Amino acid sequence: MMTLKGEHIYLRALEPEDLEFIHTIENDESVWEISNTITPYSKFLIKQYLKQSHKDIFEVKQLRLVISSYDNVALGMIDLFDFDFKNSRAGVGILVKELNDRAKGFGSEALKLLINYSFTHLGLHQLYCNVSEENDISIKLFTKQGFKKIGLKKDWILVNGSYKNEYIFQLINN
Repeated sequence: MMTLKGEHIYLRALEPEDLEFIHTIENDESVWEISNTITPYSKFLIKQYLKQSHKDIFEVKQLRLVISSYDNVALGMIDLFDFDFKNSRAGVGILVKELNDRAKGFGSEALKLLINYSFTHLGLHQLYCNVSEENDISIKLFTKQGFKKIGLKKDWILVNGSYKNEYIFQLINN
């Protein structure tokens, strides 16, 4: 098996053709809570981002990949962010776009592929993620792949005038 190819999905680099897909996701207010976004993104800004997406993770400290089916349907995105070369770690974020695709194992397979890539090709020592205390689906996803809950950040995220707690999970490459 190649590193970024799984049984049902594969992870691929961003393409200019992903403009509409990314625009839809970035402007979906229902996911702004998990992406820490409070304003919409224009197609112009996303085009500029796509023009820069070829840059190396060591330069831009981020890697965004599309979760794709083998019939080339973009199902979601998975990111490495806050890439820290010195300390060999990065944060992980994942989103499967359609609700009816979220219970089919695509996220789990994508996360498994990204973990393997991060430890094998990037030589990372650890990955971490931040998950709302109420997000049972993401908690299950990350714990299934070996992430351990290491802390709770109280009143961490302000959503619709109320503060929510957020867990931090960590996976160390042994």
